[in-house]
Amino acid sequence: MDISALDTVLLVTRNGMGDSDSVLQHNLIVKYFSLCSENNILPSVICFYTDGVKLAVTGSPVLDQLKELERKGVHLILCSTCLAYYELADQVQVGIVGGMPDIIEAQFRAKKVISI
Repeated sequence: MDISALDTVLLVTRNGMGDSDSVLQHNLIVKYFSLCSENNILPSVICFYTDGVKLAVTGSPVLDQLKELERKGVHLILCSTCLAYYELADQVQVGIVGGMPDIIEAQFRAKKVISI
């Protein structure tokens, strides 16, 4: 399957996927991003805010997957306010640090927005 979703934005607001035990949340998000990459189901942008920014910093279980998605052209935007709140700005490993205006612009340019 090869789907170019150039008009799709993913919103990541959790440190994992779903509402469950953190181990399961991390396992699910690793699987999700791995399958997206392996099958070239690529959104144009992934926006990380609130707890979601924790997935793009040192120690995240999905750094390899996010680096691969970024290598394939997916733009990763991290909320600067959230990084500052969690004191993680110096631990960013992937993506660009942006602000809420960047996240809003990505959402409103998209034909489809998916929150995971």
